Amino acid sequence: MFESVGWLEILVLGVAGLFILGPERLPSAAAWLGRNIRKLRDYASGARDQLRAEVGPEFDELRKPLQDLQQLRSFDPKRAVAKHLFDDDGYGNGTKPNGYTPPPKQIEPPPSLSPGEKAPYDPDAT
Repeated sequence: MFESVGWLEILVLGVAGLFILGPERLPSAAAWLGRNIRKLRDYASGARDQLRAEVGPEFDELRKPLQDLQQLRSFDPKRAVAKHLFDDDGYGNGTKPNGYTPPPKQIEPPPSLSPGEKAPYDPDAT
């Protein structure tokens, strides 16, 4: 829940709380907030445990679609396209999903020049 909150944001909230509540009431407000967050976590874990006990082994099957959605949140389109274009298929067998097997890469060395021969020149390429 608070995965994206960094130390800088917490510091800003603390300074804002110090200005709004004052140094006298800030410790009691922080203690109240901590108690209520702890209660909320206890309620949530209790509800999850109760649901798991009532539903049984099907509980993990119900959680599967939610886990798939969480994986989509970390989806990076650039990485997916690069992987699709430049990797074999992600499975390591060299066959694309459509059945195409790319030919092996063979790099031929350029032909060597004989003594006194000038290198080829392409005016359109410069």
